[in-house]
This record gives sequence, C-alpha cells and structure tokens, in this order.
Amino acid sequence: MSSWKYPLMLLGGIGISNVGAWVYLIALNLIILNESGSPLAIALLYILGPIATICSNIWAGSLIDRVNTRRLMMVLDFFRALCIAFIPFLPSLFYVYILAFIINMGSAIFQPTSMVYMTKLIPEKDRQRFNALRGFINSCGSLIGPAIAGILFWMGTPYTAIHVNAGALVFSALIILMLPDVDLRLEEIKGQRFTWDMIKKDLQVVLHFSKDHAYITKIYLLFCGATICMTAIDSLEAAFAKGVLSISDTNYGFLLSVFGAGIIMGSIINAVFSKRLAVNILMGYGTIFTAIGYIVFYSSNGFFSAALGVFLIGFAVTFANTGYLTFYQNHVPVKIMGRFESIFSVVEAGFIVVLTVLIGLAAELTSIRPVGLIGSFGFCLLALVARKVVASGNQKDYFKKDML
Repeated sequence: MSSWKYPLMLLGGIGISNVGAWVYLIALNLIILNESGSPLAIALLYILGPIATICSNIWAGSLIDRVNTRRLMMVLDFFRALCIAFIPFLPSLFYVYILAFIINMGSAIFQPTSMVYMTKLIPEKDRQRFNALRGFINSCGSLIGPAIAGILFWMGTPYTAIHVNAGALVFSALIILMLPDVDLRLEEIKGQRFTWDMIKKDLQVVLHFSKDHAYITKIYLLFCGATICMTAIDSLEAAFAKGVLSISDTNYGFLLSVFGAGIIMGSIINAVFSKRLAVNILMGYGTIFTAIGYIVFYSSNGFFSAALGVFLIGFAVTFANTGYLTFYQNHVPVKIMGRFESIFSVVEAGFIVVLTVLIGLAAELTSIRPVGLIGSFGFCLLALVARKVVASGNQKDYFKKDML
C-alpha cells in the first residue's frame, strides 16, 4: 500500500476535480439557458471545448515538455478556479462565453499535462490498474456531480454551484502540491526561449516519431477515431431518448445512472483483474462491444432496451479506455508525450467539430434514429479495424511488456 500512497492521492485529486467539473457544467448550462432561453446558446457552449483545444494545444505541448508538470497543473487549477469564481459577476453572456472559452483552454492544457505527470509518477507495472481506477473515479464523479449540483441548486442558485466548483479546483491544487516532484531533469532545457521556431521544430519531432513508429501512431489514431465517433454520436443521445423514445425526465436520469453503473462495474473488473487482462484484448474487444452498445441503443424501442445499450456502452468503454491509455503510456516516450498528445488532440478536436455538426444537420434534415444507426455502424467498422490492427501477428512484440 505504501507504493500506492501518491497514486491514491492523485486519484483523490482527480475525483474532486471531476465532481466539480460536473457541477460547473450543469450550473453553466442553467445560467446560459436562464439568461438566453435558447438551445442554440447551449450548443455553442459545447462547441467551445474542441475549439479551445485547437487554439491552445497547437503550442501547449512544447510548453508541457519543458516545464515542471506538477507546478503547471497547480497553476492551471488555481487559474481555472479564479476564472470560474468571476463568472457570477459578469455583466452579460458575451463575457461568460469569453471566460468559458479561457477556462476550456486551461482544461485542454491540463489534460496532456496530467497525462505526462501520471506516466512519470506511476510505475509501468501499475499503470493498467491505475487507469482502471481512474475510470472508476471518473464514473463516480459523473454520478455524484449531478446529485451535488441538484442539492446546491435546492440550497441556493446555480451561482452557488459555480463557487463550489472553484473551491473544488483549489482543493485539487492543494492535493497536487502534496504530491512528489517528478521533473528533476530540466537543466538541459533551461534558457530555451519559447518561440514559434521551437513549436515548428517540436512538430517535426512528433512527425518523425510518428513515421519511425508507425504502429504506435496507428493505434493512437484509432483511439482518436473512436473518441471522435463516440462524441459525435453522443450528441444525438438526449434527443433520441426524449424525442424518439419519449422517455420522461425521470427515466432519462435513470438511463444516465445505468450508464454510470456500467462504467463502475467495468472499472472494478479492470482494476481487480488488471494482471490477467491483456492490453490488446482490452483495446480490440472493448472498442467492438462499445460500438455494439451504440447499435443496441439506437435500435431500441423503449426504456429497457435503451438501458441495455447504454449499460453495454459504459461497461465496454472502460476496457477500451484502459487498454488504449496503458498502451499509450508504455510506448510513447515521456519526454515528447506532451507534444505528441497536444498535437494530435488538435486534429481530434477539429474532426469532432466537423463530424458533430454534420451528424446534427443530418438528424435535423432526416431523422435521428437512422443517423444514429449509420453513425453506430460506422463506429463498428472502425472497431473491427482496430481489432484487426491490435491482433496483427507481426506486431505482438508491442504487447509483450504490457502483459503482466
């Protein structure tokens, strides 16, 4: 247990931050809806995330790989907390969107920074179990966060919830402060100026690594493709459940709980049997069964068949995520990990915006169910390709050290 002291503290910080993020998201949705009364205004809020990623991560990786990651995580937590605390005092929605965009940029930079820190902190033999526990913590946050938001709305207003989220980020930063410093080798990059020439050179470094290690890049791009498909298809989920299946608000809440239960069960199995579950099996079959879950959901005709679909999605995606993240941490050198993830996240965010808009327009012009099914079957084809790639006989050596 002593070797898990700091990983468990990090998981605690992640959990608190995740709960706060859900409270912030729900509160901000209500604030914008109350002010504007427009669903389009809410949709714009969701597009801000990937746009912020495109604007920030093209250069953020060069910064992440050259600074102290623990310190950067603390600065980003404090900065986001300060920005969030200012939201209730803004005079109009225009300024709310600007600040939300800045907060999203901070979150976009925090993601690859935390991935680099985790990879340095967690020994290779423990990464698969840690990733499974991280999925469990995140799923608990998706269940607890909305519940806490509801209690806060009952006790006060959405602005009360906003301030609670700011406090959660500060608390998360204090936990990070107590974690060890893993960046002890920064002398070789001291004195380097942060310039566009540096960013261009870093882009070339990532491109050279991608060409020299084409199989690793292919696996990562498949994971990005799965994320893009899921995000785009998920954009129809609420409209399908309420508009096509006519599920009530209460049952829709239960549906989300079923999804969370699937994630929790899958995460527990991943954590308990991490020594026996091969990474390539997790990636291949986890992605396939996640796609099957979407097909079941968009084929459903009532609450129970829809619940089966969302449970399968939640259950299977934990296996896929654990496998992909473990493979990524074990095979991408940590010294370029910030640049690698940041640059590819820009591409991923761009495709998310385009595909989400296309799917939304297609559903608006035709019907939600066929569009959801076409997207789900397209995702299933991608999953079959992923299964074939990870099962490739001549690439087995990549997975030998992942099998504990």
